[in-house]
Amino acid sequence: MSRGRLAVHAHFYQPSRLDPWTGRVPVEPSAAPFHDWNERVNAECYRPNAERGTLAHISSNLGPTLAAWLADADPATYRRFTTDSNGAIAQAFHHTILPLASAADRRTEVGWGIRDFEVRFGRRPIGMWLPETAVDLATLRALADAGIAYTILAPWQAADGVDTRIPYRVELGGGRSIVAVFYDAGLSTSVSFEPEATADADRFARERVAPRLSAGPSSIDRPLAVIATDGELYGHHQQFRDLFLQRLVAPDPADPRDRGFDVVSLADVVADAAAMPTIRIRERTSWSCHHGVARWGGECADADDGRWKAPLRAALDRLAGAIDAVTATAFAETPGDHDPDAARDAYVDVVLDDVPAADFAATRWPTSDDRGRARLLDLLEAQRWRLAMFASDGWFWDDPVRPETRQVMRAAARAVRLVDATAGTSLERRLLDDLAILSSPSRGLDGAAIYRMALSDVGQPPPAG
Repeated sequence: MSRGRLAVHAHFYQPSRLDPWTGRVPVEPSAAPFHDWNERVNAECYRPNAERGTLAHISSNLGPTLAAWLADADPATYRRFTTDSNGAIAQAFHHTILPLASAADRRTEVGWGIRDFEVRFGRRPIGMWLPETAVDLATLRALADAGIAYTILAPWQAADGVDTRIPYRVELGGGRSIVAVFYDAGLSTSVSFEPEATADADRFARERVAPRLSAGPSSIDRPLAVIATDGELYGHHQQFRDLFLQRLVAPDPADPRDRGFDVVSLADVVADAAAMPTIRIRERTSWSCHHGVARWGGECADADDGRWKAPLRAALDRLAGAIDAVTATAFAETPGDHDPDAARDAYVDVVLDDVPAADFAATRWPTSDDRGRARLLDLLEAQRWRLAMFASDGWFWDDPVRPETRQVMRAAARAVRLVDATAGTSLERRLLDDLAILSSPSRGLDGAAIYRMALSDVGQPPPAG
């Protein structure tokens, strides 16, 4: 059998903690002695892994919301992420569960994620991390249409049994396809949840990785073992696991012992792959919910009481539809670019500070006056926060009073208040009515009360009336 290969993928991501009105991260007392959780995780994970040189030896994705914070708060660590991470891939921008998104939102999230990667890394991404690895054929088609060659999935997301030691091709119709790399569930679980297994990286390589690569049919050319975990595992979730990762992927060159396998990037694996077997995927599945994607849209056994999740998504879906309708009307009434979807897709350059808002507006609406341009820019800024309100974190946990759900409510508030102020609508009042349907399992507060709490957290006035 030919020599085996190990690839480690780290999903580096933090949800946005920005106050949508000030652009700053408020103090988070639970992260003490640090100012906020971004600072704490950076000190425990991102900076140590960057300084150890580990990023050059792994596959990774740097979530756009985390990348933006790092660029401002710790430029040295940010530079190491963007220059050392040769195996980096992109991520859908707001960590939205794409199978639950509309076709237009799916396209924008993928496009914004690609553009964010281009601006930060200076090259076009080959692969893309799907938030929570949530997948369906429509999502894979969106990736392929955007030029993405591969993604990473859990083995149970294949419709049929797979040998995770080889990549597969998923046929998408119309002559399109995409490569799916399936991670090794046993190795990934051991790294994530078995402290005794990761106490010694050399032993892990010898007793866990090498046997996995030598098992099964000997006909596999250069068998592959993929370990995929949250990047925060390495030093934040588990103390000292950053040292384990460094030793696993970058052993001491003075050590003469040969582990019997090479550490590679997934980009190299995909580029080197010849003919690949085809595989069908299981629609609307993910890596962290064995009930498909129910965790982010309804009730499932992953939450003690998830009855609040469907009403929250319905409320935000209704708000998104209303914002889209107002935006479309405003674009139709403005000379110049009449396509709000194309303008929203391009607006990422303003979000990334790559193009000044005034220049963006002058290019797209050259015959409009300053007032008309300002109106459309406000609506596109509302679209930015309307996309952000679907970040997966808002639904992940057991109770909507948690900070993650309050954050998506703040994003919704920023979006709806921009639209109401610009168009003279009363969408916030309708949003409150819809949020009142859900309630916190632990506190008994309805969603409207939690919304007001979320605004109070950042010093914003309560809703009128």
